[in-house]
Amino acid sequence: MYQVGHYGASLAAYAPLGASVAIAGHEAAAIVGGLLCVALSTLPDVDHQVPFLEHRGPTHTVLFALLVGAALAAAAAILIDAASPLVDVAFVAFAFAVGVLSIVSHLLADALTPMGIRPFWPVSRRRYTVNVTPAKSPVANYTLFVVGVGAVLAAGAVVIATG
Repeated sequence: MYQVGHYGASLAAYAPLGASVAIAGHEAAAIVGGLLCVALSTLPDVDHQVPFLEHRGPTHTVLFALLVGAALAAAAAILIDAASPLVDVAFVAFAFAVGVLSIVSHLLADALTPMGIRPFWPVSRRRYTVNVTPAKSPVANYTLFVVGVGAVLAAGAVVIATG
């Protein structure tokens, strides 16, 4: 998928988490989490700029998703200035979830293409694909984007209805 498709996939994946966080009374965190999720959603494609990395190689794995989640959680832990350890744990866990979700949404979108992904590398080199659309399809990419925006709008409606 292309950038716009990955943005849509990340919005669709994040919408339920963002709504839950907002309903719990942390609207600002929900918005920042959504922005981070979208911003990180194309991170796996950094492999295009790194000569020794194969495209859809190590950056397109569950391991990479966990590493990004851990990095975001570590950054959150450094930034915390809350009085309650429980709030600290929740904030760090939320940051971890945002990091993992942003990369997993990318993997799921790329799994729609014929090239697919090898999500369990280095344990397994097996490639997974649903083979629905080529990555370059404007229709598929913009459809993913519209679905993502729709998911965010629906989540926002739920937040408003419960608030």
